[in-house]
Amino acid sequence: MAASMISRHVAVIGAGAAGLVTARELRREGHRVVVFEREPRVGGTWVYTPGTERDPLGIDPSRPVVHSSLYKSLRTNLPREVMGFGDYPFLPRADGSGDPRRYPGHEEVLAYVEDFAREFGLEEMVRFEEEIMGVGMAEEGGKWKVTRMRNGGGGGGREEEVFDAVVVCNGHYTEPRIAEIPGIDQWPGKQMHSHNYRTPKPFQDLVVVLIGSAASAVDISRDIAQVAKEVHVASRSYEVETLGMQSGFDNLWLHPMIEKAHEDGKITFLDGRSVDADIILHCTGYKYHFPFLETNGIVTVDDNRVGPLYKHVFPPHLAPWLSFVGLPWKVVPFPQFEYQTKWIAGSLSGRVALPSEEEMMEDVKDFYSQLEASGVPKRYTHNLANSQFEYNDWLAAQSGSRPSEEWRKEMYSESSRKRHARPEAYRDEEADETLVSQAHEDFTKHPLHR
Repeated sequence: MAASMISRHVAVIGAGAAGLVTARELRREGHRVVVFEREPRVGGTWVYTPGTERDPLGIDPSRPVVHSSLYKSLRTNLPREVMGFGDYPFLPRADGSGDPRRYPGHEEVLAYVEDFAREFGLEEMVRFEEEIMGVGMAEEGGKWKVTRMRNGGGGGGREEEVFDAVVVCNGHYTEPRIAEIPGIDQWPGKQMHSHNYRTPKPFQDLVVVLIGSAASAVDISRDIAQVAKEVHVASRSYEVETLGMQSGFDNLWLHPMIEKAHEDGKITFLDGRSVDADIILHCTGYKYHFPFLETNGIVTVDDNRVGPLYKHVFPPHLAPWLSFVGLPWKVVPFPQFEYQTKWIAGSLSGRVALPSEEEMMEDVKDFYSQLEASGVPKRYTHNLANSQFEYNDWLAAQSGSRPSEEWRKEMYSESSRKRHARPEAYRDEEADETLVSQAHEDFTKHPLHR
């Protein structure tokens, strides 16, 4: 380590993909790292849990929380070439085992994350089955106090440990957001959130109203349509010509949003149509949730905006000692985690200089003003669908990393076009061999292959 670089003692919250690559980059930068993971294994949201929560909506604050939101049939909606970390390609296994498809099932992604942890010796930094009960500023200047409790029957009460810095990587697919529906309190049917969806079997012969238009809503509606009597998708985002019965199905319809739920069981949509429904399935996304974090009001979550954060990572007043990885959504997550963590690691060592607190705060205010002027709702603050690669390249420039590869950008765009045009078939269509060849040529520059 260069003489000017400083080694810090850093706590990382979570051992999913974000926490693992954070640990790797921090260690590469010379920091001393402890990763806290409440489960007995790495993988985070990619660990499939067949069991669900007792509250199907997932809003009872006293419920035992199930971390994962995976459903059994889930396949990636991005090709594996695009998904992988920069120097550890997500390739089919050389021995032919696993799921070799370009859009593999969730088991293959978990295996990749586990292989990544094994390849870089990351598990030695992880304290498994340790629940974080509190993260706050310590009394001694500039330090952070982490309060943890042992899970898994290991015994022991709460223990405290002091760190120079904390990186929050606890994911954001656990705390459901629920659609507000006029009349829902008098409606007699059942409700659940996709967080607790696993298989279509419970929907056999039912009339289902599904709310949502993101990738999971598209997949789950088609999953359920295999067994349900009818599936009616209510969406805020649609093109008029796509309303009505969906191609390839005789029991799947797309509607505008719900206008009202009625006491007699009817659900009325904004176009005046109505159905007698048995259940409403909310595929309406998730809330950012940091119940362990105490910053004396410096960092808040307001209508799903975590703020104020400079570039979705650093609270200006607490930078670089507190940071967040993985908040942006509608992005390719793993490579973006990597860019964020390289920036964080360099900022903590002193190799990368952050702007002053005042300059960062001014940047945040300008960003929020731009969103407001453009009519973007506050809850979309971290939606980087239209700017993720520009954002990644900015991060790369800060840490001295190489920017996003052109093939990755083009392959992502191609995949998005196919997904919107042919949601049932795009995963198994022929690939653009030119782009695939460019990706694999790039991969040969990296010695690490699965």
